[in-house]
Amino acid sequence: MTQSASEFTYLEPMSDEELILGYRETGDRELFESLVNRYERELFNYLRRYLNDAEMAEDTFQATFLQVHLKCDSFEEGRRFRPWLYTIATNQAIDAQRRSKRHRMVSLDRTGREDSDDIGGLVDLLVSGEPAPATQIDDAEREMYMQEAVKQLPETLQEVVILVYYQGLKYREAADILGIPVGTVKSRLHSAVLKLTEAWNRTYASNDHDA
Repeated sequence: MTQSASEFTYLEPMSDEELILGYRETGDRELFESLVNRYERELFNYLRRYLNDAEMAEDTFQATFLQVHLKCDSFEEGRRFRPWLYTIATNQAIDAQRRSKRHRMVSLDRTGREDSDDIGGLVDLLVSGEPAPATQIDDAEREMYMQEAVKQLPETLQEVVILVYYQGLKYREAADILGIPVGTVKSRLHSAVLKLTEAWNRTYASNDHDA
């Protein structure tokens, strides 16, 4: 039996997943506002660090929850809300950077991580050896290329890249959020690196041949 919006408001505390599914089902604004309030500080701080611009972070925060509203029908029961939200937020941040043409250097070097078998910085793994002079690019361009490439990854790979590299979570923390084993987080990160490397090589190997 379908629950009314008023019935949902008595279910305290509600999980993120209950809130988004309840909002999808009832359109109750209070449920949506609860999600916004729950993530207001955390997500804004993440976007401010990512964009290095408080005003852009605020605009991107608003754009993110607009997308949550527009895409709530696609949120499937049984999935986790937090990685879904961060995927949307990161994609919105990348779009904001592209529109403003202000590219912040986003460090993906995780050499300071406590995980003993860290796979290293994603950007460092994209290139083996020095690029040819004709295709020499600066770090900012490489970072921006990598960010765009991450958006093309399958969603399961995007989630672990965003949580571990962009948000800076440990493998165990990302695993808990996603509800998967730590080993799966690591294997997905390795798969993401391989796909990003292949995309990089296709793009810049082609440039070498054309030069």
